[in-house]
Amino acid sequence: MSDGLVHGTWEPAPATRWEDGFLSGNGRHGALLFGAPEDERVVVTHHTLVRPNGAEHARPPRLAVELPALQDRLLAGDPHAAEGFTDRRELQWVQPFHPAFAIRLRRPARAENTGFRRSVDFTTGVARTEYDGRLSRVFVSRADDVIVHQVTTPDLDISLDHRLPGAPHDLAVGHGAVLTPDGALLTLRARYPGSDRAYTGVTLVAVTGGRTTLTPPGLRITGADSVLLLTRVLRHTEEPDALAEARALGELLPEDHEDPYTDLLARHTELHRAAYRRVTLDLGAAPAERALPGSELLRHPDSPALLERLFAAGRYHLLSASGLFPPRLTGLWTGDWDTAWSGAFTNDANVNLQTASAACAALPEVTEALASLIYRQIPDWQDNAREIFGARGVVAPPHSDGESGLTYHFSREYPLHLWTAGADWLLKPLVDHDETRGEQDPRTARALAEVALFYEDFLHRVDENGHLVVVPSYSPENRPANAGWGAINAAMDLSAARHALLTAAAYHPEKAEAWRALADRLPPHRVNDDGALAEWAWPGLDDTYDHRHLSHLYGVWPLDEITPYDTPDLAKAAHRALELRGSENDSAHGHLHHALVAARLRDGERVAHALGQVLEGDFFHDSLMSAHYPNRDVYNADAAHTLPAVLVEMLVQSTPDRLVLLPAVPATCPQGELRGIRTRFGAELDLTWNPTEAIAVIRPTRTHRIELRTSSGADPLNLVAGEDHVLRLEAW
Repeated sequence: MSDGLVHGTWEPAPATRWEDGFLSGNGRHGALLFGAPEDERVVVTHHTLVRPNGAEHARPPRLAVELPALQDRLLAGDPHAAEGFTDRRELQWVQPFHPAFAIRLRRPARAENTGFRRSVDFTTGVARTEYDGRLSRVFVSRADDVIVHQVTTPDLDISLDHRLPGAPHDLAVGHGAVLTPDGALLTLRARYPGSDRAYTGVTLVAVTGGRTTLTPPGLRITGADSVLLLTRVLRHTEEPDALAEARALGELLPEDHEDPYTDLLARHTELHRAAYRRVTLDLGAAPAERALPGSELLRHPDSPALLERLFAAGRYHLLSASGLFPPRLTGLWTGDWDTAWSGAFTNDANVNLQTASAACAALPEVTEALASLIYRQIPDWQDNAREIFGARGVVAPPHSDGESGLTYHFSREYPLHLWTAGADWLLKPLVDHDETRGEQDPRTARALAEVALFYEDFLHRVDENGHLVVVPSYSPENRPANAGWGAINAAMDLSAARHALLTAAAYHPEKAEAWRALADRLPPHRVNDDGALAEWAWPGLDDTYDHRHLSHLYGVWPLDEITPYDTPDLAKAAHRALELRGSENDSAHGHLHHALVAARLRDGERVAHALGQVLEGDFFHDSLMSAHYPNRDVYNADAAHTLPAVLVEMLVQSTPDRLVLLPAVPATCPQGELRGIRTRFGAELDLTWNPTEAIAVIRPTRTHRIELRTSSGADPLNLVAGEDHVLRLEAW
C-alpha cells in the first residue's frame, strides 16, 4: 500500500465552499484550509466556542414531586399522560458551536497559478497548498496546542477576520496589531451580544527576511523568505492577558533553532502519527484509483480505494477532533455560525456512533476525550436525577454544549428529559476500553456506581408478573404508533438498565449481589405479532417502523445482550425488526447504525446495502468530512467518524470471552488486510483474507480461554500472554 495515496487526500483546485476545506485539529483547536492562492483563508475553531443563548443559565425541570402521579396514569392505561409532564417551558437548545475567525492571507494577483495542488496528510495532520513553487502548510499541534501555519510567499497581507457566515451583526469586535522584533502580533477580541462572555484570538507572526509594516487591523509583509504564524484562541469572561499569551507563543520559537516549523512539526508528529498508524486497512485497491483526488474517487462508490481512503480519513478526523472533548455533531470544525442542531454533543445516537471504533481501532485518545466530557459533568448528571426523578445517582442529558451536563433540551414532541438510558450508552466505550487493557479505571467504576444508584431508586414499580417496570420510558426519538411520546418499558431502557446494573456489579463485588438481583427482576424483551423485537416491551404498544433511530436494537449493538450465538431466538426477532425498519429521512447516522446492527447479526448483504446508501448518496464533501443528509446537505461528522467502526465490525468482533472473525463481509470486499485491531479479551489482532482463506495473527497480552466463532462454527481457543497465535481458516 502506498501511504501517500491512502493516508491522505488531495484536490487539484482550492475549496470554494468551507465544507470542502481540508481539516487539521488536536482535539482543542481546529483549522480549516481553503487553499486559494490569492486570498487564502484558514478558519480557526476551538471546542469551547459556544454562543450564549440563555442556555448557560438553564436548569433541569423540577418534576420529581409529580413523578408518582405520572407513573400511576401511565400504568393505568393513559397513553398520553407523559405529554403533560413538563414545567411548560419553551424548547431551549444548548449553546451553539461556532467558528472563531479566519486568518486571511492576501497575495498579489498573478496571471495564472500553475501546478496547483491542495492536500492533507493523515499521518502528520498537515494540510498544504502548493503552486508555482509557493507553499502554504498548516497543522494543529497535539504537543504544543497551537495552530502552526507556514507560508513561503514573499509578499502578502495578513489579517484576522471575524466576518464569517451567520456571525451576529452586533458581535463586539476589537482588533490589535503591534510590531515585534521578529514580525508582529495580531489579536482579535469578540464579545457576544448581551453577555459577559467573550473570546480572544492571538496570532504571533514570525517573519524571516523582508519588511513588515502595520496596515490596521492587519499587517503587510514584503520580500520575505518565509512567514510562520502561531495561533491560539481563549474563551473567557475576565479579560485575558494577550501579551502573556504572546510571550508563551514566542517561547515556542527559541532563537537557536533555524527551522522552528520543523521542530514544532516533529513534536506534534511524534504523538499524532503514533496514534493514527496503530490500525490500517488495505483492501487491495487498484493503484490508479488510489491516486485519484478525493472528489473524483467519491464518484466511484463501488471502489475498494474509496473505502480505504474513507476508513483512513475517518480515523484521522476522529483523532483530530478528540481531546478536550469528543467530536461534536460537526466534529471540531465549522465555517458557519449557524450550526445545525447547535453543533451539540448529541447523546442519544450521534456521539455514541462517532466514538464506536475508539476501543477496537486503538484510539484511547478518543476514549479519554469522551471520559473527560463525562467525568466533569457527573455533578450535573446528579442534578438531573434528583430534580426530574427524585433519585440518587445520575441521568445523562440528551444534548450538551460541553459547558453543562444538565437536561433542559426537551419538548412535547421530544420528551428527552424522560430518557434514562444515556448514561449507560455513554459509559459503554469506557467499559470496552477497560476490557481491552485488562484494568478497571476507578473513574469509570465510580460513574457506574452512580448509574446503579439511580436504578435502585427509580426501579420500584412492578407489573402483574412481579417484573420491574421502567416508567416513564422513552425510545429516542420515536413513539408508539398508538400512544404518546412517553411510554413504558422501551426496549432500549430495559437493555440499558440491565447492562448498567450488571456492569456496575462487575466493578463493585461488594454490591454485586444486590445489583444483579435488581437486574434479574427486569422484564424480558417482547416479540411482536410481526415476529420482530418490539420497540416497547409493554403489551399493547405498537411499533412505528419508519424511523432513523434504532434505539430498540441497543441490546444487539453496542451491547452483547442479544447475539446469534447466545440468544438465537431474540437475534432472529432483532433481525426481523431490522428488516422492517425504514430509513425515514435518510440520515447518515441511521444508515450506519443499521450497518452496525446488521454486522452483529451476521448479515453481510444488509451491511453492504447500508454502506451503499451512504457511498452512493453523495454524503461526503471533498474534504472527506460528511453530511447528515444525501446530496451533501448539512455538514455533520456522523458518517465520517462512524464508517471505520462499520468496517471493523464486519471483519472482527470481540467480547471478553469471544472472537468472531469475518462475520459480515460484503461481496465488495473479497480480500484485504486489517492490522492493529484491539480485542476486549486483551489481544492485538491482524487479519488478512481472500476468497479461499483467511489468516488471523493474535498477540495476547493476558492468558485466557475464549470461544472462536467463524462461519464453520465455534471452537475453544487457549491464549497465552506473550505468545502469538496464528489461525488459518479455509472456510470463513
